[in-house]
Amino acid sequence: MITLVTGATGLVGNNVVRLLLEQGRAVRVLARESSDPRPLEGLDVETVRGDVCDVESVIRAADGVGRVIHAAAMVHVGWTGLDQQRAVNVEGTRNVCAAADEFGARMVHVSSVDALGPGTIENPGDEDSPSGSGVPCPYVITKGEAEQVVLQHVGQGLDAVIVNPAFMLGPWDWKPSSGRMLLAVAKHRPWIAPAGGNDFCDVRDVAAGIITALDRGQTGRRYILGGEPLSYFEAFTMLADVAGRKGPVRVGRRPLMKLSGVAGDLWGKITGHEGDLNSAAIEIAMMPHHYSYARAAAELDYHPRPVREAAEAAWEWFLEHRYA
Repeated sequence: MITLVTGATGLVGNNVVRLLLEQGRAVRVLARESSDPRPLEGLDVETVRGDVCDVESVIRAADGVGRVIHAAAMVHVGWTGLDQQRAVNVEGTRNVCAAADEFGARMVHVSSVDALGPGTIENPGDEDSPSGSGVPCPYVITKGEAEQVVLQHVGQGLDAVIVNPAFMLGPWDWKPSSGRMLLAVAKHRPWIAPAGGNDFCDVRDVAAGIITALDRGQTGRRYILGGEPLSYFEAFTMLADVAGRKGPVRVGRRPLMKLSGVAGDLWGKITGHEGDLNSAAIEIAMMPHHYSYARAAAELDYHPRPVREAAEAAWEWFLEHRYA
């Protein structure tokens, strides 16, 4: 049985593809013509050129497959790009759902914990938490809308499961994506850290959880693929230690952090390009984002390793591939 993977050149998708191949499974990927060729070099995969936004190429890619892992997404935490993120994250998901349904394939949609309401360490969120992070930026909005698209198709007969990964670190981060935090800490000492926190996990554990969800997850069900709860101060300190650097000195006060976000917004308007530092990203970073993965542990045997192992694997990979 062939498994189609979208987003196969990204952090999650590339780890999923490699794990599927290790398990001896046949893999087909949908990749854009402009995609970096390195993530798929040397891998025994069938490649269909196209884009999740192009329904015809999605149908070509899904023809004859029995399973679909939809990991393609546009990720930018900021105030701009709603139309573009909606086109990729929502309408792209709609196209993949329709194609999976047409060919009777079982599907896993890779969402994010950002589509769920935030919890605290004392009272972590779960799969039934109200949607939204409290910061209505395009990424949060479109990830929630994409989940609703999947659930609508499930209501019409699609055999699909949703997984919600937390903050992932690990190897094969080609773009890079979440590994940018590690690279930034290594390159520029962060004197202060945001007051919020997150759950940090190894992308290899998330990839295994995704495949297990495909094998035996309950249709229409969400599964949080979480990790170790850390404040950003603790996370920055750990990442700096892994990279052999000095960590932050203190937690940033809200007025100072908000001022830096406003400054980032202003610079984005001047340059015409919104960077990673902006007021939406700062607001989210000031909030706790902690979730229980009890459901995934019970039903998918999901038990993530310590996050330091993920950070060490990511740093070793970045060094090997000359990102650092």
